[in-house]
Amino acid sequence: MMRILLHYVLPLLGPLALYLIWVSVANRRAGEGKGGGPADRWLWALAAGFVLMVAGLVYTALTSGHEAGGVYQSPRYEDGHVVPGKFTDPP
Repeated sequence: MMRILLHYVLPLLGPLALYLIWVSVANRRAGEGKGGGPADRWLWALAAGFVLMVAGLVYTALTSGHEAGGVYQSPRYEDGHVVPGKFTDPP
């Protein structure tokens, strides 16, 4: 269930939620007479993109990979079946 949430639901609904938050903040600021120009909007969009990029890189770094020193064994065809690739401990 967590895999479905992280791989499918969050990437689809995350940007929408951020956009709706941004629109509500922009509307409140416009109502107060503090609405920023187009440059202010680009700054927020770039900042949000940077934060999402860093979060994605951190998530990938923490949840994937294998311990250093392992040996990769490539996929192979054995006894009529494909054996997937894997990391093994060094000899």
